[in-house]
Amino acid sequence: MPNDALEPLPSECPAPAATPTVSIALGGGGARGLAHIHVIEVLDELGVRPQLIAGSSIGAIMGAAMAAGLSGREIREHTLDAVGRPAEALGRIWGLRPATLSDFWSNGLRISQFNLERVLRAFLHRGIPDRFEELKIPLKVIAADFYEQCERVCETGALYPALAASAALPALFLPVRIDGRVLVDGGLWNPVPFDHVAGTADITVGVDVVGRPTGDDGQIPNSIDSLYGASQLTMRSMINLKLKQGAPDLFFRPEVGRFRVLDFLRAKDILEHTAGIREEFKRALEAQFERHARMRG
Repeated sequence: MPNDALEPLPSECPAPAATPTVSIALGGGGARGLAHIHVIEVLDELGVRPQLIAGSSIGAIMGAAMAAGLSGREIREHTLDAVGRPAEALGRIWGLRPATLSDFWSNGLRISQFNLERVLRAFLHRGIPDRFEELKIPLKVIAADFYEQCERVCETGALYPALAASAALPALFLPVRIDGRVLVDGGLWNPVPFDHVAGTADITVGVDVVGRPTGDDGQIPNSIDSLYGASQLTMRSMINLKLKQGAPDLFFRPEVGRFRVLDFLRAKDILEHTAGIREEFKRALEAQFERHARMRG
């Protein structure tokens, strides 16, 4: 009998194991959220395109860049160009100043005069489109309804107002009005929105960049550090409660505590200090892939 007669017919050949699907939730934390770039780069390295991305605050902004089809490398390079160079960053901010002196003083001298949507358009990559429908990966942007005291999920329509609402930290930026509702920072309600990716993929991931206060445990913090630390305390409590109710398959907390919410000019330092999350995330995700491959036999 010819040897080729023993070869299986094409229809009998085992199908290659499909790569497990992944959905990811990126948390809020201001400049600390630049650590999300490492996670995006690992997904690129492993050839993973998320089924769904959910994000609060800076997590929504990073998620929008990924959903637009930008690679982690592109996001990194643009971030370092836009905010990693103080002169360049301050020039962009100066371009957002009020047009006239009367506009400048009309509401007092404060950062919240800046329209956050305008800030985002000045700093974000041009590859991020204007509307959710133009994104390449589905995106859920989490914001908090100031008057209804509840969560609002934006996933259709104009993208930049939703991103601005999700990152509108009170006292720093003005709230954003969408569909008649006044919205503020989504991290205040849902710091790491992994509940919004539950059941949407084989593997779900949450990345927490809230951080925690650093320093001597016996040292009394100053008023500013007390304010930041109190917000971290509240968000940490919410996250821990949600983890007990239903944690994602993988959950990570990069070491971001030494950085403050507005430390964007320290982008290079943040990326260098949080680089350890790359290998941790890669190993954990590959282990999940291997587990799913064994389950599929």
